[in-house]
Amino acid sequence: MKELTAKEEEVMRFFWDEEALFVKQLVEKYPDPKPHFNTLSTYARLLEEKGFLSHETFGSTYRYFAVIGEEEYRNGTLKNVVKKYFDNSYLSVVSSFIRERDISVEEVRRLLDEVEKSNSEK
Repeated sequence: MKELTAKEEEVMRFFWDEEALFVKQLVEKYPDPKPHFNTLSTYARLLEEKGFLSHETFGSTYRYFAVIGEEEYRNGTLKNVVKKYFDNSYLSVVSSFIRERDISVEEVRRLLDEVEKSNSEK
């Protein structure tokens, strides 16, 4: 899955919150000062090229909609981070969190209990 820039992700959040949007509606979602119509139109086209959006044609205008959901993107991003920074090892990720004290050993134990419970229910 391709990565999104911060601005592209910002635009995608509007599409994840709505079913479909015309660029004019997208502009209206922004607070003042609103980005220019052409700027957001460019982002929509780029996101379509990257495979995140698609569109329906209405006369001479397009209504865009997300084809990749937020959860799918989040999971893909997590996989990319683990691959890029932790040598594709989720164990390294957890170890890093424990070492940095972002997560306690007790929290890891609770997590393991939840995973074991989930696996036994399957």
